[in-house]
Amino acid sequence: MSTKVLISGASIAGPALAYWLGRYGFETTVVELAPALRDGGQAVDFRGETHLTVLERMGVLDELRALGTGGSPMTFVDRRGRQLLHLPAEFAGGDVEVPRGELAQVLHQRTLPRTEYLFGNSITALEETPTGVRVDFQHGAPRKFDLVIGADGLHSNTRRLAFGPEERYVRHLGYYAATWQLPNYLGLPPGSVGLNVPGRLAAVGANHRDPARAGTFFVFASAELRYERHDVAQQKALIRDAFAGLGWEVPRLLESLERTPELYFDSISRADVPAWSAGRIALLGDAACGATIGGMGTGTAVVAAYVLAGELARARGDHRTAFTRYEHALRDYAKGCQKGGDRTGPFLAPGTATGLRVRNGLLNRRWILSRMLETGKQISSVDLPDYAAEPSNAAASSVVAGRVGPRTARRRR
Repeated sequence: MSTKVLISGASIAGPALAYWLGRYGFETTVVELAPALRDGGQAVDFRGETHLTVLERMGVLDELRALGTGGSPMTFVDRRGRQLLHLPAEFAGGDVEVPRGELAQVLHQRTLPRTEYLFGNSITALEETPTGVRVDFQHGAPRKFDLVIGADGLHSNTRRLAFGPEERYVRHLGYYAATWQLPNYLGLPPGSVGLNVPGRLAAVGANHRDPARAGTFFVFASAELRYERHDVAQQKALIRDAFAGLGWEVPRLLESLERTPELYFDSISRADVPAWSAGRIALLGDAACGATIGGMGTGTAVVAAYVLAGELARARGDHRTAFTRYEHALRDYAKGCQKGGDRTGPFLAPGTATGLRVRNGLLNRRWILSRMLETGKQISSVDLPDYAAEPSNAAASSVVAGRVGPRTARRRR
């Protein structure tokens, strides 16, 4: 009987892990709260040899290059529309940039032959026993799995159930971000142009696939706000208040906000979990060591999925050994990448006029841009084993080795 693994989250990290586990012979199920894969979303990028090596070993690198946006140049303007700073496509786009929704589709398709997906569902309770984890779902009967992996993002439900409340692990970094779609009434090319004033950025750019559509990207500085994460009307009100009184195209963009049925709104925060596993339950990607924006989270998640699956196969399902090796191999790497998220808000929307002038003056110098790009590639690199080449990984173990201790407390929503 093969090892049964439940993965919570069907965005990027979850399907990436499902791909590798399926390749090694594990029996994998992915549960996702959303009713289907999410379309659209901001473009995400991969940069440096490590990211590209994992994508190549997955067999998706050429496909993602074909779907690539070519990068997303960014232009910052003042209230009169005068250019303050222009960042070239490779600054934000890395070596390969692809719309998040299209990346999710590629990974989903690669996993379908070996993976069960439960959309429109979520975990409500976890009970660990000496031989597995009993999982209760929002819909359907309880099931038992050998291992459970939380790949459900910065606001991880799995982490909350198995490790404790979010406030223990997630720290607000002083900014909020929002995106939504609208018609491209300005006739903009791909990329973005945005008004930058102290503590605020209101940007808009054409959709890379449909030039008649555009997407916004709003960032503003704020102390931590109390709001309902699923109350879109409340979130729209927060955005309107934060950007009231600004000129340029902001009033028209805020008008489009009222009409949009879908809105992404979240704090710019980071997650720091002291240990990425507890018994038979482990965390992956942003749930373990994430940053909302700017922390190379997508690339790190894909690398982490590769390592976690490889260590489980190498350890023949011995989760205690595999989880320890997985965290030892990646913790310092992931935290190094994550640090970029600490600087994202102050970079995009410096809090003072002086901060804006200093940023613009520095980044208008090409050699400084080049050095920052090279530093990013170095940070995103780490030595990786070639797990698929190891004889022990030719097929996955059919048994989860060992027993766990008496930790059987039930965790409920």
